Amino acid sequence: MSIFHLNIVTPEREFFSDDINKVIVRGVEGELAILKGRAPLITPLKMGKIKIYQGKDIFIAAIEDGYISVDGDYTIVVTKRAEWPHEIDIEGAVEDKRRAEEALNRDHGVDVVQAQLSLRRAMNRIEVSELHKKER
Repeated sequence: MSIFHLNIVTPEREFFSDDINKVIVRGVEGELAILKGRAPLITPLKMGKIKIYQGKDIFIAAIEDGYISVDGDYTIVVTKRAEWPHEIDIEGAVEDKRRAEEALNRDHGVDVVQAQLSLRRAMNRIEVSELHKKER
């Protein structure tokens, strides 16, 4: 199977850097699969899961908004935040979800956009953590 290099970076760290077979991300218009030899591309990403296929292994992580750039045999994902399932504080994510839902149910004094973003972030983190548990 053909391989290419994937690099995932956040403002805090280089999250992942290795040769892979395929990566699937959530673009602004839906899921996008990248394989070796894909035409050059730069596109924004939405918050969601990133699936990395390396040989027979599949790795899943939670990412926030960012972009993906594909050029030849090199792909880079730049994102605000990336977390492996084992790095996710599930209790903290559940609490963040509860607070966001509570804020959205208030009648006044709520930044609705921020509360919706917090809710989506918490739900994405919870989903990735639960996917990891099911694979064990």
